[in-house]
Amino acid sequence: MGEFDLIARYFKRPARRAALGIGDDCALLQPAPGTQLAISCDMLVQGRHFFADVNPHSLGHKALAVNLSDLAACGAKPLAFTLALALPEANEPWLAAFANGLFELADAHDCELIGGDTTAGPLNICITVFGEVPVVNGQSLALLRSGARAGDDLYVSGTLGDARLALNVQLGKLSVPAPVLLAARARLERPTPRVALGLALRGLASAAIDLSDGLMGDLGHILECSQVGATVQVDQLVQCIGSYPGPGPAENQVGIDFSMAQWRTLALAGGDDYELLFAASPHHRAAVALAAQTSQTPVHRIGQIDASPGLRLLDAQGQLLPNQYASFDHFA
Repeated sequence: MGEFDLIARYFKRPARRAALGIGDDCALLQPAPGTQLAISCDMLVQGRHFFADVNPHSLGHKALAVNLSDLAACGAKPLAFTLALALPEANEPWLAAFANGLFELADAHDCELIGGDTTAGPLNICITVFGEVPVVNGQSLALLRSGARAGDDLYVSGTLGDARLALNVQLGKLSVPAPVLLAARARLERPTPRVALGLALRGLASAAIDLSDGLMGDLGHILECSQVGATVQVDQLVQCIGSYPGPGPAENQVGIDFSMAQWRTLALAGGDDYELLFAASPHHRAAVALAAQTSQTPVHRIGQIDASPGLRLLDAQGQLLPNQYASFDHFA
């Protein structure tokens, strides 16, 4: 099977929204009047972002999910994406499963594949995604990292730390019951992009970012861009770790016996969560709760934005914790 046969068999579909899709030198997108294009690009590399034995259906899902998560953090509606794929071989069962996982998520968000590239090489997946953000009276409704203000509430969606838990088990650093690993690994390999929540937060959130490298580092981006500080109730944040079957600490309902220090590390520096971290005025609390309800996304208030620079971490008793948590950095 040649390169162009591979593309035609597994990835070519009729253009829907695009003015011109796969098959020419460029795809053509026509944004709706009164909108901006939101564009993001992410790369997944075997051995760095995923294990060699990962289910290809899950990998197809995750490859697009991490990009849709960026659109969610911008409050953008998905439109289309391109796929650049390096393959060690043209393995047809693998390609079929990968394409199915990719297109199931793409179809769920009405986001069409409009082009890309394929080549032989170590397994590497690079997706560029395009979204749409309204412009009203000359002002973009995009959610940015730079709008947080002192006094704003600080929220996270969903649960944190699950993906890091699964990764640590797979690396041999931890041992947990099989049902726990199954639930955690699903969060690592099949993250849920919070697109509906991002759209619902337009006009409510003052700043937003998706949590890919861990809360500490990603919150730091908001604080730097907005020139503010923050206080995080860490032990309240720990309650946002996923709920797993089996006996365990009542506050977590988890069938594993970790110290509070271990739970804090998972929540603060886990990475690969692909949840939304956002700030919003206390006046919008009811509206944020409604946005969470209408988007069917759990949301937790974990702290506040401060005028004073820096990040303060408090325990359940309000005592200051040492800031010793580092997020993931490819080149650190």
